[in-house]
Amino acid sequence: MLGFEVKFNLLPAVLIAIALTLSLSLGAYRGQDRLIVSTTTSLYDAGLLDFIAERYFELYHIKLDFIASGTGQALELAKNGDVDVVLTHSPALENKFLKDGVVGGRKIIAYNFFIIVGPPDDPANIEGLPTIEALTKIAALKVTWVSRGDNSGTHLKEKILWEKAGIEPYGQSWYIESGSGMGQTLGIASEKRAYTLTDTGTYLRYQNEGITNLGIIIKSGEELLNVYSVMAVNPKRNPRVNFDEVLNLIKFLVSDAGQALIEEFGMEEYGTSLFLPAVPILRNTSDPIAGWIRDYAFIDNSECPPEFRLGQEELYQ
Repeated sequence: MLGFEVKFNLLPAVLIAIALTLSLSLGAYRGQDRLIVSTTTSLYDAGLLDFIAERYFELYHIKLDFIASGTGQALELAKNGDVDVVLTHSPALENKFLKDGVVGGRKIIAYNFFIIVGPPDDPANIEGLPTIEALTKIAALKVTWVSRGDNSGTHLKEKILWEKAGIEPYGQSWYIESGSGMGQTLGIASEKRAYTLTDTGTYLRYQNEGITNLGIIIKSGEELLNVYSVMAVNPKRNPRVNFDEVLNLIKFLVSDAGQALIEEFGMEEYGTSLFLPAVPILRNTSDPIAGWIRDYAFIDNSECPPEFRLGQEELYQ
């Protein structure tokens, strides 16, 4: 792997303390030839970011150093000034940090779908049901569910789904919060013969490595859409940000070459793309998935409202 990577699978309070302790050492890595990227664990665990980093270094001789954590902590690291750029998948939380002036220049780069996985014999008998109906049945039967419980994008998505189902699962005997990343959560769910919500990429990698024995139970539908965005840390909030190189990285990720790289990842090993390029599909206004992405991930009918674009209008032309 190029550069270095720090991966957190700890409770949020401990995570924040460690992040603050690391801030000085992370700053020592800043330079014209590298970027510090805080990212959701789903992108890192699946292997996509190493795949992109290797190609990016070959092309531009810029090292990408990753701090993998939940989306909430990834954005907190941006707020603390510890990173240059963030990759996340929680539009509502991204909107908050845009409005707070922490980040800007948001571009949607990829999408896939969350999936509900569980024991292959499907003890709740939910296979084929609509997502909300499936969650309602799990709660009614009190079948064990494992949640990340870590304010990650996956956890926030799960909370939205429970809310739509009109169910308050927190504190229930059948509801377990792991307080950890997706890999550990899948491991706990496997041990407990439980259901959980996961991103497709992490699940397929862990299944392929024999780390989880869970099967895919529910895998489609607009409610399971998962959208990834890249955002620059606002240089007005943190002058240490390597803003010129951040812009170059964003431009690469939304370019034809960057989007092709995203689509290529996973094809050789899994026979399918683990992440789908969002830029070309958003150009096709008639594609129903493009409509889903806009409805779910756009903010005030835009990838990034003009007041949060950090003067980079060319990204939106």
